[in-house]
Amino acid sequence: MIDKAFQNSLAIHPLQTWEWGQARKKMGIRVEKIVEKNTIFQMTIHPLPHLPYSIGYIPRSVFPSESVQKKLYEFGKKNNLIFIKFEPYTEYQNSTQIRKSPHPLFPEWTQTLDISPSEDELLKKMKPKTRYNIRLAEKKGVQVRQMDTDEGFKIFSKLYFETCKRQRYHGHTPGYHQTIWESMKESQGHILISFFNDIPLGAYELYHFKDRLYYVYGGSSTEYKQVMAPNLLMWEAIKFGKKQGAKIFDMWGSLPPDYSQNHPWAGFTRFKEGYGTEFTHLSQSFDIIVNPILYKLYSFAYSVREKIL
Repeated sequence: MIDKAFQNSLAIHPLQTWEWGQARKKMGIRVEKIVEKNTIFQMTIHPLPHLPYSIGYIPRSVFPSESVQKKLYEFGKKNNLIFIKFEPYTEYQNSTQIRKSPHPLFPEWTQTLDISPSEDELLKKMKPKTRYNIRLAEKKGVQVRQMDTDEGFKIFSKLYFETCKRQRYHGHTPGYHQTIWESMKESQGHILISFFNDIPLGAYELYHFKDRLYYVYGGSSTEYKQVMAPNLLMWEAIKFGKKQGAKIFDMWGSLPPDYSQNHPWAGFTRFKEGYGTEFTHLSQSFDIIVNPILYKLYSFAYSVREKIL
């Protein structure tokens, strides 16, 4: 029997924790757990509509050994899985044993920041424009508040979905975010909100797990852009992580360091880069193919759906 303390002692990322698994169960999703040699692989099972087949998904685990891959394949055979996607939270390594997924859910790159140095050292490491904008926001009277409450989540949710609509991003539903927050808020979840004249301009949902702080979701307003609230919000998130005892701040996703300035993600990649981050290349997304014929059909259908969206 895997209990909460045992699972979280093995997990290396919030998406492999007990709390995340419980959130997915509340959504009616089947959750399976495989433990081998002090590592855990928490997998969600996603049925395909009107078909007797499903897809397995293992996010942000360690890189699976050959024996784990064999266990997963055998599980897939017994449970009518077409394939199992996993996206390890490890440094990039090329593998010829497993097929690289044509449809990754996480970006291969993220940006991380060592937040163990002093605040003065962190400020010196930033790009001058970022440092200037932080000071400007402070001078203008922008305030950042920690609001790990129902009210805070409500403000965050409003800003997040406004941003999704503005950027034409097809994210998760409000119900999904509510369930995740309810499960994560007691142990890992935090919300920071920036205000100007008591008007919320930006909000972050952050997770603190072990020695890392993760910037998971964010939303912003189009009002009062001149007060540079986003810059101060990120700086306060960094300082918050330090107070929590985190050593590394993972900003969740990014373009690679040689990114094109014309890419749709260039703006937030450049924004994060301003804080003196390091570009970090994570493992590719891989698929363990259980049913090769149905895998090809699924991949084709997925590509068509992406083009439509």
